[in-house]
Amino acid sequence: MTILYLFAHFDDEYAALPLLMARAREGVEQRLVYVADYASPALAARRFDETRRLLERIGVPPEAARHAGRGAGVMDGALHRSLADTWAVIREAAEGQAIERLVVAAWEGGHPDHDSLAGLAVRLAEGVGGAPIDQVSLYNGRGLPGRLFRGGSPLPENGPVTKVPLTRAEWALYAGAVGCFPSQWRTWAGLWPAMFASFALAGYGYQQLAPGRVSERPHAGPLLYERMYKVPYAEVRGALDALG
Repeated sequence: MTILYLFAHFDDEYAALPLLMARAREGVEQRLVYVADYASPALAARRFDETRRLLERIGVPPEAARHAGRGAGVMDGALHRSLADTWAVIREAAEGQAIERLVVAAWEGGHPDHDSLAGLAVRLAEGVGGAPIDQVSLYNGRGLPGRLFRGGSPLPENGPVTKVPLTRAEWALYAGAVGCFPSQWRTWAGLWPAMFASFALAGYGYQQLAPGRVSERPHAGPLLYERMYKVPYAEVRGALDALG
């Protein structure tokens, strides 16, 4: 049996590192599928290498990661605009695997690619016997204005949080592992402090993604990707509904 991680971008796995580390210690088979492609093949290759180095650092075989969306035309930041192609990539990547559970970036209104994949994860889970889905929070702007956001702060709308205890050594490994993403240092320069501030206050945790949750707006008020990227929630909602 396999735990399948569905991520849009290389480095999204950082939000799931404590889960990856815990399951690696238990000897559980884990597979990571990355869907978004990039305009520059050189950038895609560099970011994939960064992810593989990170996995090796935490005890997950680098070959567990696969860039399934390479060359598929499902571009970073616009998965919802080619959702049928995104779905085809996911189906092909999952084919033949005995999936025990899925892990995705949370349905939280932080990035349209994350919400798109959360919606497709529910669809995939239904096709493999109702496998449970874990969701990990990266960032959201619930109740905040402009470009302000919270990092690693699960939405209360997504239900109870399951905590993952970490030793001091594991916290140090988690904190330092962000250095595996030199190509994304600008992003993590803002996100990393916010994420670890949340962890310092509440610890690390994840939530179950209930199937019906992806039929609801992530939270009341403007979503972060509506404010930052000018992508209306209605576009993401419409793409998921049109796929059926």
